[in-house]
Amino acid sequence: QETVVACVLYGELDRKPKQEIRTFSTTTKGLLALYDWLNNWECTHVAMESTGVYWKPVWNILEEQFTLILANARRIKNVPGRKTDVADAAWIAQLLRSGLITPSFVPPSEIRNMRDLTRYRRKLLRDATAEKNRIHKILQDANLKLTTYISDIFGVSGRALLESVINGEVLNADEVKEKVKTSLKNKVPELLEALDGRMRKHHRMMLGLHLDHLSYVEKQLEKVESEIDRLLEPYLASVEL
Repeated sequence: QETVVACVLYGELDRKPKQEIRTFSTTTKGLLALYDWLNNWECTHVAMESTGVYWKPVWNILEEQFTLILANARRIKNVPGRKTDVADAAWIAQLLRSGLITPSFVPPSEIRNMRDLTRYRRKLLRDATAEKNRIHKILQDANLKLTTYISDIFGVSGRALLESVINGEVLNADEVKEKVKTSLKNKVPELLEALDGRMRKHHRMMLGLHLDHLSYVEKQLEKVESEIDRLLEPYLASVEL
């Protein structure tokens, strides 16, 4: 997180290499100093361990100039013993020099950006589903049987009725008919009966919190999906295939 240790091996290939080891800060200034140091050594190939997200800033700064190889930490484990950053750096350099590292696939930066967004989208979808489940649970607890007559209570009609419940409104048949759309207008008597539950102030507050958070998550999803669409434009032919 704070420092990165680099080891350069040099010398004839048929003899034991000499090595130079230096420690650099992981600030941008420190990583640029690493870049210059490797450049001064006329280094061409750099291997590093994929440790959490800490390899990413190093990769981002070095990728334009050097052939980078990302190694799976489990596959390049050294023999058991005293593990230090200096020993690790020398070991990885030795493996690289011997051609013994299988590189992990690292996509170009545009695809890495898209991966961040698609992974975050997946998390947001899980958050939205969790909030919907909580709302279903509160409706059952308050004995509001809306889900019996409305297949998707998070559609336009369902949300309109939920907002009324949260605001403590007591709806009559005409008001319910005005709030619902399409074929639900034919189910007004059933909906009135479904709305006749045991809704407490606590239920209304919790429903309001969950619905507000759901709306926020859905807005975030819209932004993320819009950005994914923008990043996908150069790859539309592949997407079509």
